[in-house]
Amino acid sequence: MPKLSIIIPCYFNQDNIPVTAQTLLENEKAFDADVEFEYVLVDDGSKDATYDAIVNFHQQAPTKVKAVKLASNVGSHNAILAGLHYATGDVCAILAADLQDPPELIPKMYSYWKQGLKLVLANRTDREESFGQRFFATTFHALIKRLALKNVPDGGFDLVLFDKALKNEIVRMSEKNTHILYLLVWLGYEYVNIPYTRRKRDIGVSRWTLGKKVKLLIDSFIAFSFVPIRGISFLGLILGLAAFGYGGFVVLARLFGWIPYVQGWSSLMVVFMLVSAFQMIALGIIGEYVWRALDASRSRPNFIVETTVISDNTEHS
Repeated sequence: MPKLSIIIPCYFNQDNIPVTAQTLLENEKAFDADVEFEYVLVDDGSKDATYDAIVNFHQQAPTKVKAVKLASNVGSHNAILAGLHYATGDVCAILAADLQDPPELIPKMYSYWKQGLKLVLANRTDREESFGQRFFATTFHALIKRLALKNVPDGGFDLVLFDKALKNEIVRMSEKNTHILYLLVWLGYEYVNIPYTRRKRDIGVSRWTLGKKVKLLIDSFIAFSFVPIRGISFLGLILGLAAFGYGGFVVLARLFGWIPYVQGWSSLMVVFMLVSAFQMIALGIIGEYVWRALDASRSRPNFIVETTVISDNTEHS
């Protein structure tokens, strides 16, 4: 009997969980009768009643639902990683708690897995969101596709289904400051892409702030691309050639008496500020890589589990 594990990271989702729970249980009817279900809901350090709502879901279906509470907010990708540690299914899916990504796509994704595909993506082709949200998301995924991972689908994805073998690889790597969904694509398996329109959020307010989005963009580039470092070398070469050319011009100006054209406190300061700005940007980019290498070398855990409630209906701290 195949088991499907659905991992759901939760952060300030106390009002979403009851609706999501009912939707998931209703969605089971669209699967074959022999499918066994496991729902792993991870509270990512919420300060509201999210974990209580998860435990209530567990009480509705104690043999299916695992409730995991993290000690602090570590981000959705680390919460997903925590959920993968507790998932025991033959196939896993990652779903947002706010239902912006439709669970009704999972049965179709599961059918592809039964045909032998180890990775199935639900690709966002449109969004029922504001212009600003659409613009940032479109730009984000376009940059990643062009400069980091060529094989990611246009528009990106959040809903994904994958085989246990891929789950084991992600858990084994346990990378820090990464993008787990892109990491699944990076593994190199062929995948099927199912298009859909991302829904607007009907319940609650998103905690996905601009700062978190920018951090994820930086993490994704550093995790999957050498373009920032290569860009430093390229710009350094361009500036070096420009400086060499300008130096040659100054020498010729001195030899041939073009002094009026080489005066220049202003031009000197412009060049100095340009080079200084480049150096600071370069140091910042290199610093990002060095910091992440240091963070990984410390071997600190990506998350700390405070408590869990599993099928024996008892809490484990």
